Amino acid sequence: MKILLCCGAGASTSLVAEAMMKSLPSEEQKDYVIEAKSYDMFHEVHGNYDVILLGPQIRYKKAEAQKIAGELNIPVDSINPMDYAMQHGDKILTHARELLLNK
Repeated sequence: MKILLCCGAGASTSLVAEAMMKSLPSEEQKDYVIEAKSYDMFHEVHGNYDVILLGPQIRYKKAEAQKIAGELNIPVDSINPMDYAMQHGDKILTHARELLLNK
């Protein structure tokens, strides 16, 4: 599964990506790509992912991102602010999986 995390600059979201990878059993880590990028890069890279999650600070871009990624049937949602702040990688990963299953 390839997951794109987008935020304003990509810095804080890279910590969330690390937390998500750490929440995976080591044998599953090879099956996942979780990358954090600035939303400025969204238009260039969105087609390379299965799921896109937006940081809470840019959740106002959700409708725009859904319209663009929706053309490729890629689900988009924002990350729960508490899970983001507390770096609950397991909860965020569960949310990403559910989005993919329900697309």
